[in-house]
Amino acid sequence: MIQDLLQFKFKLDSIVENSFKGDPLFNNIIRNSFIKFINSKQNKPAQLLAKYIDLKLRTKDISEEELEVLLDRVMVIFRYIQGKDIFEAFYKKDLAKRLLLGKSTSQDAEDSMIGKLKSECGTAFTSKIEGMFKDINISEGMNSAFKQHLNHTTTFSSDLCINVLTSSFWPNYPSYNVNIPAELVNYQVTFQKFYSINHSGRKLVWQPNLGHCLVKAGFESGNKELQVSLFQAMVLLLFNNSEKLTFSEIVDLTNMDMEELKRTLISLASSKSKVLMKQSKGKDIENDDTFCVNNKFSDKLFRVKINQIQLKESMEEQKATEKSVLADRQFQIDAAIVRILKNKKRISHNELISELFNVLDIPVKPYDLKKRIELLIEREYMERDKDDSSNYIYIA
Repeated sequence: MIQDLLQFKFKLDSIVENSFKGDPLFNNIIRNSFIKFINSKQNKPAQLLAKYIDLKLRTKDISEEELEVLLDRVMVIFRYIQGKDIFEAFYKKDLAKRLLLGKSTSQDAEDSMIGKLKSECGTAFTSKIEGMFKDINISEGMNSAFKQHLNHTTTFSSDLCINVLTSSFWPNYPSYNVNIPAELVNYQVTFQKFYSINHSGRKLVWQPNLGHCLVKAGFESGNKELQVSLFQAMVLLLFNNSEKLTFSEIVDLTNMDMEELKRTLISLASSKSKVLMKQSKGKDIENDDTFCVNNKFSDKLFRVKINQIQLKESMEEQKATEKSVLADRQFQIDAAIVRILKNKKRISHNELISELFNVLDIPVKPYDLKKRIELLIEREYMERDKDDSSNYIYIA
């Protein structure tokens, strides 16, 4: 949809430029028309635009010059979107995946996009996005220091890289209380002690669902290095001590959520790269399935990436993201109402609504504003004038 929209806008701009010499009246009509039809469907255009940018920032078969031109054209559509907070929420979710999984193809393009957003919306809009990049850069330096620390204090070396993220900058992720392999627990404890030396009082909350590993494995065809997620590695390492394991045993040993474990086992036993073998046929995982290592596994590559079974972002997740943004909008509306009242002390309903439409840069309806006003009256931030109920008075 976004690609079609960009092409349509480019075509209209060309017609106005070539046939009407760039007449401002025509340009203004096109602009107003785009604003109207793009925002006729709330939230969805902002979400689709964020997804489109994510796709282009992951794409490798586009030059930096072409990408820069494309981002400039995307920003034209971005200006028309009223729900920029919805865009920010989905942009952050996709950016987090690019940064944590190393999917971004160009740091210059990422910086350019941030610069465009900052120029359009100000530093407050991009502060958390810039904070995400800052966390990654700080983590790189911290990992170098941690490796030096290991060299001086222990006999084992580590290729472990840990990203320490500021929770207020990043999207909210579910927590998993899984049984981390003993091989990694030692590093985890060591890093925790190292981190607490310079950051006393801070608490680290581990996110194993975001981790990935390189596992060395031996097969009849030779040794391989498997690029896997941490959950995949947890399952594979169990077979160092057991030739066969049932699904129930793997659940007990890993303490993973059953649905998450089934997705992990499908990626290892039912995908193109079958590192494990399961007893039953078909892709689905049954509770009574038994698994073992596929010693006949082979691949022409020495380092083999075992893809995860990615869940498409469900409608529930999308709605949860939108709900979070809408909750933030309520705080913005409340703050704007109180600021106006504090300044005016006394104001009519129509005047207050008019001023709110002028100061708020989010899509709102009169009903939404009226609802927030009623709630602020209940919470005694303001009250109705006893002599004229159409006027409001600020309560200091």
